[in-house]
Amino acid sequence: MFGEMWKTFKNGLWEENAVFALALGLCPALAVTTSASNGLGMGIALLFVLAMSVLILSLVRHFIDERVRVPFFLAVIAGFVTITDMTMKAYFPPLAKSLGLYVPLIVVNCTVLGRVEVFASKTPPHKAFADGLGMGVGFTIALIVLGGIRELLGNGTIFNMPLLSLIPTYKPVLMMILPPGGFILVGLLMGAISMTKKAIMKSQIAKAKGVLRDDIVPPPELDEITHAELAQKPY
Repeated sequence: MFGEMWKTFKNGLWEENAVFALALGLCPALAVTTSASNGLGMGIALLFVLAMSVLILSLVRHFIDERVRVPFFLAVIAGFVTITDMTMKAYFPPLAKSLGLYVPLIVVNCTVLGRVEVFASKTPPHKAFADGLGMGVGFTIALIVLGGIRELLGNGTIFNMPLLSLIPTYKPVLMMILPPGGFILVGLLMGAISMTKKAIMKSQIAKAKGVLRDDIVPPPELDEITHAELAQKPY
């Protein structure tokens, strides 16, 4: 069971990363990642809401009438979003003010609604919870990466700590903390990650076929190997 949960968890970190692979939740990903701390705060908020929502909805999935399925999903998600929003305002007022309306808008975030509808409503609780954690952690990592790069290039700081700004000749790239900079950075990172995935898959296929160099022709009997078969091979 734990092996299955770990595989489901890892899927949300890389293969189905909400931001860089599925392009979900880009509105908050671009709007709040002007700093690494904002990205971390938003990511943790979504992680809590997503993990708890998929767990609860998976537990009661057999008792939900199809006619009220979506409203019920939204009510559960909204409950956890309210808890998150009130906690932030009580204990982290500056962060809550910085994130603004984007915390309440987690209710209709595509990442949360998508995992609830596609995964949690059809799988047992332990797998749904692992999936929620994986997608939430993957989303958090993506926001920290985006926020960290934009803050570093735009302000010369990381988590509000001076870094590049200590260099006398440093000049901030102000575009990076503006919306165009966010779009450009997301596109560049998506392209880099996509190329990396293709390179890894090509290497795995070559390894499965016994090809060590591009000029070596694999045996004919291995030509029919499929991606499904490749996924079952231990490396």
